[in-house]
Amino acid sequence: MIVCAGDVESFAWATPIGIGLVNSAINLTNILTKNPTNELVFVGTCGLYKDGEILEIYESKTAVNYEISRLLDLAYSPLKMPNVSCETLVTNSSNFITIDKIAAHKFSQMGLFMENMELFSVLEVAKFFDIPARGILCATNFCDEFAHENFIKNHKQAKINLEKYIKEREII
Repeated sequence: MIVCAGDVESFAWATPIGIGLVNSAINLTNILTKNPTNELVFVGTCGLYKDGEILEIYESKTAVNYEISRLLDLAYSPLKMPNVSCETLVTNSSNFITIDKIAAHKFSQMGLFMENMELFSVLEVAKFFDIPARGILCATNFCDEFAHENFIKNHKQAKINLEKYIKEREII
């Protein structure tokens, strides 16, 4: 099953699940309860923390939920966070988009590569249902003060790149 956030990130061949951590988790759980599947693929866009190429496709099977408030020692969480220091292409998910280059570099130093608002909840729901899952994400921007402008500028091409990638690999 292929899923996407929906709204501006909709695809004819993907089921929309909602934007952000909460909506995507609730809607995906509801979908999987009614329509079980043996594999889950989330498609969407991402912002890069430090390295990588804009409009390139990245696949990720690992996501965490680190908020900037925790990064800046302004908060703590009782949730157990996995050690990501040796992982590659780890996605960070939050209900916020990082627009501070210093924070983005700190996330990068923690071993995080990119951010996408939904992937963490998608992978957690998949884990609950014991379904293999991954995210296929196209980078639209770096996480800096120009994140939103570059997202808007690159979003249309990112969707084209995702569709081409999915079709070439016969994931549809």
